[in-house]
Amino acid sequence: MPAPAADPSGAELLPFDPRARERRPHDPLEALLRAGARGALALITAVEGPSYRPVGAMMAFLPDGRRSGSLSSGCIEADLQLHAQKVMAQEAPALLRYGAGSPFFDLKLPCGGGLEILLLPCPPASLLGQVARLRAARRGFSLAIGLRDGAVAIGPDRPTGKDGHGLFHVRLGPEPRFLIFGKGPEVAVFAGLVQAALLPGLVLSHDDETLAQATAIGMPVRPIDTRGLPGDVEVDRDTAAVLFYHEHHYETAILRRLLAGSAFYIGAQGSRRARDARLEALRAAGMGEPALGRLRGPIGVVPSARDARLLAISVLAEILALHAQRPA
Repeated sequence: MPAPAADPSGAELLPFDPRARERRPHDPLEALLRAGARGALALITAVEGPSYRPVGAMMAFLPDGRRSGSLSSGCIEADLQLHAQKVMAQEAPALLRYGAGSPFFDLKLPCGGGLEILLLPCPPASLLGQVARLRAARRGFSLAIGLRDGAVAIGPDRPTGKDGHGLFHVRLGPEPRFLIFGKGPEVAVFAGLVQAALLPGLVLSHDDETLAQATAIGMPVRPIDTRGLPGDVEVDRDTAAVLFYHEHHYETAILRRLLAGSAFYIGAQGSRRARDARLEALRAAGMGEPALGRLRGPIGVVPSARDARLLAISVLAEILALHAQRPA
């Protein structure tokens, strides 16, 4: 593992430390809320052929010319901004077509596909505030948007797409949240990756040095002991729990609670031999085979990764791929 970089504050920076780069607003709905519910929201409502972004992707245009998000590789955003200014001025939606089947023959999509994009005047501040509260509570929901009138309402959790009744639904499910257990460089590097990806996480460890490293990169931490996962740490169906332990006696108490809960991913570092010993310890503690079948190990998409950075990248890729494949 390379030596940590220096930081002007005197603290050490671990690899992938998010303080090494500027953090920019990346969420269009949050950007509109911060702008006082002024601006325009753009959404991809249909795709023909290949596309840089999926159906449901969003972008915000703010009155001062700033943008949040993207809908292409940069080939249509300037034109979208011109249309967004009209939408803001007229307070009326506009449905646009780019690429295949578009009247804008001078604007080509490099991928060769077609995009249908709905431009809306900014949703009300009350609705944006409710969206923020639902997200903070990690509730799955959707936005129901009228394709003709641009009316926006919050609806139940459902897949993104048109419903055949003039509405377009955008699913806004919770992001994956990470519970990171263990000791050593694997914990520090994995926590740094989660931070760099702007995803929520919590490091739980019995080791003061590991907790200090996580704190240095801005990751929330929680000291634990052999009693395992604290009872007030919430675990929901969008939680991923990863154990990076070399001292495996810490694992049983943690895994007993995790395997009884709803986390979509539970994995533990170690070889096949370590996995087999872990399973035997859990059986001796009273865990049944259905629960044990949820435990992953060895973990990661790269077999037998022994470098802390490669292992962290490998495990994060595995978790994000599984989360993306889950049904709504």
